[in-house]
Amino acid sequence: MIPGGMDPKKMEALMRQMGIKSENIDATGVIIETSSGKILIDDPQVVQVTMQGQKSFQISGSIRTEEKSAEDDIKMIMEQTSCSEEDAKSALEKSNGDIAEAILSLSESKE
Repeated sequence: MIPGGMDPKKMEALMRQMGIKSENIDATGVIIETSSGKILIDDPQVVQVTMQGQKSFQISGSIRTEEKSAEDDIKMIMEQTSCSEEDAKSALEKSNGDIAEAILSLSESKE
């Protein structure tokens, strides 16, 4: 039951009248990537809400996190530039951990 004692079907009808549409999304997992790692949501319940042409998502479920490691950054730089691990580490250090800057510096040095 929704707070205030309103029937869920009445609430849905009222939302439709106000131009708000909600739809359940059959998701098996949700991954949110952040600068420090990933937020993983297992067994999620995902609802897409459309209001005034804007879509937003409400997500609930079992949450866990994965921190990003320097090894992941080095691997990504190596894949993007086809350079050695040593060159990738060096470029990452020179760019103070800025992956994009490291990739650009390695790409420019090959030209």
